[in-house]
Amino acid sequence: MSCDPSLLLCLPDDLFGMVSRFLLPRDVCNLSLCCKSLHDVASSEKVWLTQCDKVGVVPHVDLVEWREGVSSYKALCRFLLRVKPLLGIWVHQNPELGNLVYVMPGFVSVVGCRIIPQELGHLGIQDGPIQWSSVFEVIGDFDGSTMFFLHGREEETDYVHPGSVKYIDESCNVLLLEIEAREQDYGGSSSSSTNCEMISGKACRSNSEISRLQRDCGNAEATVPFSKLGFSDRRKLLEVTIGLIRQEVPGMAAGPLFPVVRDDCDNFQKDLVLLKERRAILCQMCSHGSGRIENEESSQGAESALQLEQDDIRKSCNWSKDLSDLLNKENGHIQCTKKKSLGGYFWGGFKQILRKSSSVNESHAIFDKFTSRREMKHARLEDFLRSSNAIGLTLKASTVKLSSYRAWPNMPDSWFALFKMPLQVPSADQIYAGLWGGTFGWPPGKPSEDKPGKALFFVLLSYEESQEQKLLIATKILEGTHYVLHPNGSAMFIVDINDPSSDSFPWDSNRDTLSVDIKHAFKGEGISNGYGFRYPGSKPGSLFVFENGVLAFVWKDTRAVFTLQRLDLQELLKKGERVPSLPPINNFSYLTKSYSNVFTGFPSASTSSPSPR
Repeated sequence: MSCDPSLLLCLPDDLFGMVSRFLLPRDVCNLSLCCKSLHDVASSEKVWLTQCDKVGVVPHVDLVEWREGVSSYKALCRFLLRVKPLLGIWVHQNPELGNLVYVMPGFVSVVGCRIIPQELGHLGIQDGPIQWSSVFEVIGDFDGSTMFFLHGREEETDYVHPGSVKYIDESCNVLLLEIEAREQDYGGSSSSSTNCEMISGKACRSNSEISRLQRDCGNAEATVPFSKLGFSDRRKLLEVTIGLIRQEVPGMAAGPLFPVVRDDCDNFQKDLVLLKERRAILCQMCSHGSGRIENEESSQGAESALQLEQDDIRKSCNWSKDLSDLLNKENGHIQCTKKKSLGGYFWGGFKQILRKSSSVNESHAIFDKFTSRREMKHARLEDFLRSSNAIGLTLKASTVKLSSYRAWPNMPDSWFALFKMPLQVPSADQIYAGLWGGTFGWPPGKPSEDKPGKALFFVLLSYEESQEQKLLIATKILEGTHYVLHPNGSAMFIVDINDPSSDSFPWDSNRDTLSVDIKHAFKGEGISNGYGFRYPGSKPGSLFVFENGVLAFVWKDTRAVFTLQRLDLQELLKKGERVPSLPPINNFSYLTKSYSNVFTGFPSASTSSPSPR
């Protein structure tokens, strides 16, 4: 039985939009390639609004507001599909109190927010503002492409550090901060693809790009990945690049990163105005300014020139006394230019400095870490720089095979990275899965008169089945104490959902003298002192589930109570208090082992704004 394609053309736009809900974005793109008539139908705004709604990053009402910042709903869908894998909870092992970064929607953007380890506020978990600081944001441009901005604060000044988004795997579990080496085309042609091509994953290459790839094919083996560099070289290259591309945040761009809750109508509309102005400023900064550093000898076709004095480079790139002495002998200038297409500083003298230094007899003192044994393991920094004519800051979301123990991933300690925590969605057979906020003591969720400064814990509940057991694991991902009690990623308790408990709850009522109605109780074990800090022990206890949804784990011998309430972190952040960020590299990935709250120990960390505005 044949089907007449003209039937699709007869459908009203609204009805065709409903039909398109059953199609993937690539299917809509393929449909638009069939003929001109179907192209017009499949390219309608209503069809792509439906596709944006299907992605599920923001509610429908937000999509209408976000549309003002892009050329079409098709462009918006392209952006949403690309950034959706970034949403969620990202963590790092250091510091041990917890390093929790939550990525949430902003305004035509996604924002990485670090939750500060803190005590419970006087209003409690649900109503009290939580402290947070900004880490990074990925903004959608007018055509739906992405722009990356790393945040950081140095010497009492807030900076943004523009870069690019290299790629985002759909199932990414590692977020890497890297320096990307790339070849820049100066022919003036563009290799960008149409929105439909990029949504469907079939991007066409321009003739100039194909010829460049063919030209570089013989040198493909010489390209050095950033990950192959030694740790000290990766850190120094990040420091130098970030120091050169940083831009001070203008007053208007220091506004909110996302709007307040919609219930606050007046402030919500004010925030939208500020968000639009802020986004326009950042887009302008990215198009006119930094983000890439390029070799002078390969950028003869670049536009206007700007001289950077040699001692500026020396200050930011002082690897060793020998290299510093060598730089003092240099007489030339380092030429920098700006280019509108990608934006950025062009750093011409860096490679030449390394080439000259490698030929000096004292090179073993300059690159003493590159012994013959280490060269087999790590690539040389000068080889990385020689492999391209441009470098720039980039965000890469990759899928890496990582082992884990009780829902906590084993993280390499030398990666400038954040690691995604799998968040199980509550379901009929996994009803308690998700993010919870916890405190020690009774009653739950609010400070008591005898203990006004309760530490606030963030705990991720997940299920794990083995043999006849169905385990519920409470993984600590943030601890609000002044000095850490248990290792980051510890299981606060583990209970068997299939093993009911007959223990009684220690209290008959809560603070408001309301009766405590227990719905379920399960046997398990809670964390306790063990063999030193790194190896905590466990003691028996029971998990109680109350009719109002509150959970409480009680240790049997001490009768200590750890209460939990389910959290909506996005709504809490919209009511939160923003505090200053750390310096940029530490702000993204804090690699130093620490057992105290490092996020409030920097200058001006005590100053905060009462809302995101």
